[in-house]
Amino acid sequence: MPAALSLVLASASPARLATLTAAGVDPIVIVSTVDETAVVERYGVSAAEDIALVLAKAKAEDVAGIAPDALVLGCDSVLELDGEVHGKPADAEQAALRWKRMRGRSGVLHTGHWVVDARDGDAGGGGGTLGAVASTTVRFADLTDDEIAAYVATGEPLAVAGAFTLDGLGGAYVTGVEGDHHNVVGVSLPLLRDLLKDLGVPWHRLWRTADNR
Repeated sequence: MPAALSLVLASASPARLATLTAAGVDPIVIVSTVDETAVVERYGVSAAEDIALVLAKAKAEDVAGIAPDALVLGCDSVLELDGEVHGKPADAEQAALRWKRMRGRSGVLHTGHWVVDARDGDAGGGGGTLGAVASTTVRFADLTDDEIAAYVATGEPLAVAGAFTLDGLGGAYVTGVEGDHHNVVGVSLPLLRDLLKDLGVPWHRLWRTADNR
């Protein structure tokens, strides 16, 4: 039976790693070193979906240059609220102010996905590269000021796009999602499967075991 293909995750996100691991994939983590501000300025994009996609592309291409014989996945998430784009908050004050705007309302979490086939031709690689964006509507609970202060004090909102998590302490403050919940965590498994399929790679080839291949 063929061995599992290697997937390189060009992200330091523990949530993305955990999501892939739970889905049977054991990616190699190689964190990109791209300057996100410089990338956005170079592409001249302003729409949330476009920002998420160009950053995901830049991260995947950055790591593909040094990755082993593998498929490389870059991801980036941003929250769109009132037409404004929000990544990770700069500090606790910004996180608290953002939550005071978000509470009791809905926003859209966009995650850009970009895959680069960095495998050698002898290993079946075709040098393909493509990406797409998954968007999920998130409904936030109507938090009190004390709840916001307590949540921000944990430090969790400072480490994630949109200043919230679905799979951590922030899960209690999300009342619902419309769309792929994995996307809110950081990587849409159905979208990634579709991208790999377009590159000629069946999803099950990434599983850590040879079962069901």
